[in-house]
Amino acid sequence: MKCINKIYSPVVSLFVDNIDTDQIIPARFLTATDKKDFGKNLFADMRYNNNKEIVVDFVLNNSESKFSKILLVGKNFGCGSSREHAPWALLGYGFEVVIAVSFAEIFKNNALKNGLLPVVLPQEIIEKIIKEIKNNPKSKMQIILEDQIVVWGECKYFFDINPFSKKCLLQGLDD
Repeated sequence: MKCINKIYSPVVSLFVDNIDTDQIIPARFLTATDKKDFGKNLFADMRYNNNKEIVVDFVLNNSESKFSKILLVGKNFGCGSSREHAPWALLGYGFEVVIAVSFAEIFKNNALKNGLLPVVLPQEIIEKIIKEIKNNPKSKMQIILEDQIVVWGECKYFFDINPFSKKCLLQGLDD
């Protein structure tokens, strides 16, 4: 796994509650057991219409979103099936961090085991960040895992992480 410590990146905001694992990576794409290529189908049913054409106003179809390593979402992210493919798809797209109000516990554990950092922040902080992103979509956020902080402008927000998971992410270890 890749070592994670400092991530400095623009932020993609998909502030929706209860995004389940089938929305993250639809079941019809789960035919492979290799982690490669899942990123191209991340949020496929939101990114493409029934004719497989790009949905222009979906945030991941914005050219600025393609370089982001940080995804900002709502409550209960990763609920539903306990598929490990969901973190694979997020990582395959290029995300290294998902910031949410809350995560489904199985998704959170799968994320940590696969090198994706799940960060929980209070809803009011996430809503504040979303407003600022709307005003300046090119603004960047920094995540410093070693110190367990999210840096947004002049503000610093602390987050919790299991010490063993933190060590694994910092050292790129697969538990």
